[in-house]
Amino acid sequence: MSGVHTSQTKALFVCVRGLVQGVWFRASTVERAESLGVCGWVRNAADGSVELHAEGAADAVDELIDWCRQGPSPARVDSLEVAPTQPAGYSRFGVK
Repeated sequence: MSGVHTSQTKALFVCVRGLVQGVWFRASTVERAESLGVCGWVRNAADGSVELHAEGAADAVDELIDWCRQGPSPARVDSLEVAPTQPAGYSRFGVK
């Protein structure tokens, strides 16, 4: 669905803080996003947080963000900053 955006398409930029690097957070996020049909990217930030851009069906994006509040079992999420952004037309979800 690259390039196809309906009124129900949602795009969010998320910053996850806590013990989120070195605990498979990025790989687990990719797996979860792909299973939900969400496109975008995830990356480690220099300050120790994990950032992601998620876009797709609003309910699927919301479900991914809910999952990010806890992350994979070794992670400890202290806070989640979520901001709306513009869809960029990604066709898959990957690590940046």
